[in-house]
Amino acid sequence: MSLKEKLFPENRLGLGRFWNFSRGGIDNFRSGLRDAVSGVEQTRSRMMDYDQLLVWAVLSLALIGLVMVYSASITLADGPKYANYSSNFFLIRHCISLAIAISVAIWVFKIPTHVWDRYSPIIFGFTVLLLIAVLIPGIGKGVNGAKRWIPLGLMNFQPSELMKFAAVIFAASYTVQRQEYLHSFVKGMLPMGIAVALVGGLLMAEPDMGALVVISLIAFGILFLGGINAKLFGGLLAVGILSAVTIIAFSPFRQKRIMAFIDPWQVDNAANKGYQLTHSLMAFGRGEWFGLGLGGSVEKLHYLPEAHTDFIMAVIGEELGFVGVVVMIFLFYWIVRRAFLIGRTALQLDRSFAGLAAKGVAIWIGWQAFINMGVNLGLLPTKGLTLPLVSYGGSGILMNAVAIAMLLRIDYENRILMRGGKL
Repeated sequence: MSLKEKLFPENRLGLGRFWNFSRGGIDNFRSGLRDAVSGVEQTRSRMMDYDQLLVWAVLSLALIGLVMVYSASITLADGPKYANYSSNFFLIRHCISLAIAISVAIWVFKIPTHVWDRYSPIIFGFTVLLLIAVLIPGIGKGVNGAKRWIPLGLMNFQPSELMKFAAVIFAASYTVQRQEYLHSFVKGMLPMGIAVALVGGLLMAEPDMGALVVISLIAFGILFLGGINAKLFGGLLAVGILSAVTIIAFSPFRQKRIMAFIDPWQVDNAANKGYQLTHSLMAFGRGEWFGLGLGGSVEKLHYLPEAHTDFIMAVIGEELGFVGVVVMIFLFYWIVRRAFLIGRTALQLDRSFAGLAAKGVAIWIGWQAFINMGVNLGLLPTKGLTLPLVSYGGSGILMNAVAIAMLLRIDYENRILMRGGKL
């Protein structure tokens, strides 16, 4: 066999015809080119039905949260407060919460996005009634001086968590329907301001200022993204800051928290309102670059209060170190980034409600994660906010899962439309 036959066999994409170019001239060349092109199998790129990387990021946070909740709570049974509980109590409850959340999320994913748009006012109104019900003696349950839960057997449901989701869909629907009035204070801004003020009054009665901050950020963040007048938004921002200052000024408890935040290491602060912050900072300091290893935290041994809920990030910092904290931040960054991109795609497809709702989920997850991490790191005053998808708490995990399921549904519908399909 000649070298030509070894390199260019006749049955291989018609390349043997190219060898005869000098003999057959341009006609043979064109014939060989046609055979070569027709010999290549044409394929179409396949679009996934869902955002696989987003799902993996969410599952990664949930699994890390499961491990860290167990690590942070395993020694609580040794203290007097949880003496009647087993060391696996919080792990089992967290597993039940995750199972319920995943089941509900699968069901929510099947709900078309336009259904949330249609029933958003009803859902918002129903959630307001739940916020009222939680304040009624015999219905609401109090923990550590706050009355925020309604007992439901398997879990204590927190209406303020549902209100975060209701705020997303209600604000998105409101912004779309009032698009032509967003430059008007009376018709555009005032109705939403009244709704947020009503919710704020009920949340402050619990009290739950952390949830109020997140809900306000969601509602007015969506209005801003929807194209509200810049002057109105600036005025709204000023009113929000003034309201926060007023609440703090008339609340000695919150004044002490602010002073403890400014100087947590002062002797009186470190033993009182700055106690959680100082021990959280010590946990991060002990973790250094790579942490002490799973189970190695000292601060969770009854030094750091609420180590499995509000301050779980401090335990992560102590046991997994700076590297573990960076991984957590990256996972939250990825979820928020994908949510904004999904929202942008929906808006490009002329799906205004879906686009604003997706961006509302990004605001919710992003700001709540930022506030929780900021509190743990001493960048913000201490607030009772959990870390989304990670901290122990059935209501929080459930509503985070519902929000992610709706986000994935929006992305799923976007992909159908981009393929040329119909909803």
